[in-house]
Amino acid sequence: MRGDLEFGSIPALVRTAAERYADREAVVDGRTRITYRQLGERVERAAAACVAAGAGAGDRVAVWAPNTLDWIVSALGAVTAGAVLVPVNTRFKGAEAVRVLERTRARLLFVTGTFLGTSYVAALRSAAGEPHPRGAAGGAGPLPGLPHLRDVVVLADDAPGDLRTWKEFLTAGDAVLAQAVRARAEAVDPGAASDILFTSGTTGEPKGVVITHAQTLRAFGVWSELAGLREGDRYLIVNPFFHIFGYKAGVIACLMRGATMVPQPVFTPEAVPARIAAERISVLPGPPTLLQSLLDHPARAAHDLSSLRVVVTGAAVVPRQLIDRLRGELGIATVLTAYGMSEATGLVTMCRRGDPADVVAGTSGRAIPDTEVKVTGADGAALAPGEPGEILVRGYQVMSGYFEDPQGTARVLDAGGWLHTGDIGVLDAEGNLRVTDRVKDMFIVGGFNACPAEIEQVLARHPAIAEVAVVGVPDARLGEVGKAFVVRRTGGEEGAGATAEAVIAWARREMANYKVPREVEFVEELPRNASGKVRKGLLRERAAE
Repeated sequence: MRGDLEFGSIPALVRTAAERYADREAVVDGRTRITYRQLGERVERAAAACVAAGAGAGDRVAVWAPNTLDWIVSALGAVTAGAVLVPVNTRFKGAEAVRVLERTRARLLFVTGTFLGTSYVAALRSAAGEPHPRGAAGGAGPLPGLPHLRDVVVLADDAPGDLRTWKEFLTAGDAVLAQAVRARAEAVDPGAASDILFTSGTTGEPKGVVITHAQTLRAFGVWSELAGLREGDRYLIVNPFFHIFGYKAGVIACLMRGATMVPQPVFTPEAVPARIAAERISVLPGPPTLLQSLLDHPARAAHDLSSLRVVVTGAAVVPRQLIDRLRGELGIATVLTAYGMSEATGLVTMCRRGDPADVVAGTSGRAIPDTEVKVTGADGAALAPGEPGEILVRGYQVMSGYFEDPQGTARVLDAGGWLHTGDIGVLDAEGNLRVTDRVKDMFIVGGFNACPAEIEQVLARHPAIAEVAVVGVPDARLGEVGKAFVVRRTGGEEGAGATAEAVIAWARREMANYKVPREVEFVEELPRNASGKVRKGLLRERAAE
């Protein structure tokens, strides 16, 4: 079903879900459990408060908080009031968050109190200055370093200094008539911007991707259909809400299908199995590392995980063994892989239910409906199946552009409407896409192109290796060679006894010589960005040192 045609906008989706799934459980957050009717009421109250705070149509409203019910309500409330949502990465430091607020000229900010031992308010004050008293001369905002920011709301019972609490904010909106909120929601055009999502940025400055209501609804209507998400599913949302996959494949998809959202603020291997068992979780999307840690956790057998029905993964190399273990050991009926990026509303290709394990593990599936995918060479010409090149995408879900960055937009969107992803991939004869690398990650060994993801896929089969990342490093004779950063597998003798020499010798038996890493360094963990992608730039810097 075309979500953009059925609902039109995200505010209309929220209202429809509140009516269609009224008495079904919508969100479970700690001891708080609310129905879809109650969620709709909370969102409308938050929207009224946004109107009272002066947030108008098109104004940017930011949320800097972990996965919670308050995130859902504040974000959907802002969008229902006609504002454009700006989710802020919870891993950002104060200065990084301030840059996002500056660049988008956000008018209103919802911020968590203390999270993982960090006071986000203190971090903001340090980066943007102390707040002025309310009603100070000149109408200055709460943070003088952010002149466009008129209001900061702390999603907690207490707010330091002059900032407002969540309760105070909501109370201030009680005077706004329900008809005014409904009128604001109904005025939202499907083609208007719904959010600005900042790319996770493995290298360089993150860019703000502008996505519309119609793009969001259409893409994640398709995602929900292909994944088999259905009414009554119980969805553990581990992917962070500030990321397109957590918000849209999580919150938006659940609203579309009447699934129960169970937000998880922090992933820990100990907490997730217990949560799955206690809440009878049926849907668990997440990166391969999350799923691997779930399978390998020693306490897994103590929890009943039989409720799991759907797993969707991607964002990294997916070992065939992982797919087999999810299906075999946990009995999960649907295990799918997908490929997307923020610039394409998070969804480009996806496996289909019933695809064999080698397609699920070895590819990211086929282009979703009404989407074109091609692989091109350096001259821009389309390549034949089996030949690696840059992945280009064209379709309804491709962004309108980077926020107020025409030059950056022009670098990735050509005149024909093709998005140049910067990813290297291979299409097979059936149209399944295998993503091998970023363009900048591929290195050349004595004239041969070496794709790190391909090498990592082989190394991941080594019994001592839990995780691995490969980068190119300078070499006097060959120009570049591979260096592997390896996380040892725990819980067995293989990992503890592994040596660099043994791994290299094993690799020589499994792959062409030019692909074999010349160096192996064992590390406790791989550096990752908020979406789970390995930060290869940091590894290159470490190798250079």
